[in-house]
Amino acid sequence: MQRSELKLGFCSRQYRGGGGKQLTTLNDQRLLLYATGRNAHIPDDREPISKPPKPVTMSHPLSLIAVLSLLFLLSTAAATTVGVTYISSPGLPPPEDVVALLQSLKITAVRLPVADPNIIRAFSYTNISLFLAIPNSLISSISANRSAASRWLYDHVIPFYPRAHITAISVGTNVLAEGDVTSADLVIPAIHNIHRSLIDMGIQQIMISTTFSFVNIMTTSFPPSSAEFQEPASNFIIKPLLDYLRETNSSFFVSLYPYSVYKLRPEIPIGFALFQEHAYNFREDTVTGVRYRNLFDLMVDAVIAAMAVAGHENIPVVVAETGWPSFDPANEVEARDVYSKMYLQGLVKHLRSDKGTPLRKEGVTEVYIYELFDTNDTATKGLKSDGIGQKWGFSYPNMSTKFEVCFSNCGSIMTLAVVITMIAMEFLLLIDFDGDY
Repeated sequence: MQRSELKLGFCSRQYRGGGGKQLTTLNDQRLLLYATGRNAHIPDDREPISKPPKPVTMSHPLSLIAVLSLLFLLSTAAATTVGVTYISSPGLPPPEDVVALLQSLKITAVRLPVADPNIIRAFSYTNISLFLAIPNSLISSISANRSAASRWLYDHVIPFYPRAHITAISVGTNVLAEGDVTSADLVIPAIHNIHRSLIDMGIQQIMISTTFSFVNIMTTSFPPSSAEFQEPASNFIIKPLLDYLRETNSSFFVSLYPYSVYKLRPEIPIGFALFQEHAYNFREDTVTGVRYRNLFDLMVDAVIAAMAVAGHENIPVVVAETGWPSFDPANEVEARDVYSKMYLQGLVKHLRSDKGTPLRKEGVTEVYIYELFDTNDTATKGLKSDGIGQKWGFSYPNMSTKFEVCFSNCGSIMTLAVVITMIAMEFLLLIDFDGDY
């Protein structure tokens, strides 16, 4: 199957007076997606008291600080998990040292495309979640034989779980990269066999899916509200997978590389791809009137809209790979450290803002940055060169970083202990020692 050309266009109008329109239905009534806020109501079920309580005010400055701090902490508690991809290769530090590096960077999630048992063991008792991958070469045998699925799990999961916090397994990666839907059709039975084997072993908490590449599954991606999955892959693989994900409460795994789309569509401003915030740095969905401030959100919403067209608009999305190369022999202008730094810093800042995307307020559930160290495993990024010779890592083999990426909250958010202490102090200050409040 020849890969359909990725269609990505932009509205020529740069801005619209009065702001963008509210999100509405598509003209053909195929899709209805709303970006809605959520209101919480906490009932007052306290027992009656003998005398009326004093009204609660915010006159005390410490009270205001404590409450605002708590609200800010709680509002960011459900932010997207930001992890990294780690691939071991000759010349890199041993896994135990890498684990120490990840902990020092406060990274809480790691994707292992090569599920080496020695590396998995090194993450035991660390509370770092692990996203494992099964090689494409094993899909055929696992799809045909449950014993092959069980054998892989006995080698890579059972000896370590739950001491190693394994949370997800991708059965194959970018299986549509070669355009062979017939062989890719084996992915669904392979997923079912892995899932059933885990259930037989008494493990129900690990998500099972497969990872698609954005450029290999999308036909139209702009405007996002008109996005659809590519045929025949949509009917043969993606829709059956979405049915399974809904039944098992799992997530849709996809690799998103704005760098790849930027390379394919040179009319895209580089600032739009690099999270640069400027007054007119946006693109407008001409169907819904929604404005997009960065290419990452646009690509995510294209996937969400395509899933909605397929009848599954509420399935969570995990971005299994994303990044920007610091070197590309075929593109030495935009593939530089400074742009890699701008993309990763802008990405993490955007995800930590908890703004989500225009079509999904909660955004994606997890994002894995590609990658921790420079390796040669950069195939199927959607580029004709297949990524040969590119460098995507943000760390050197000596474990120093090329530039700073703030994975934690970097002191901008008070810890829970500090907030609780402040609230306790305020509570004591508000108490009258004669027993009145």
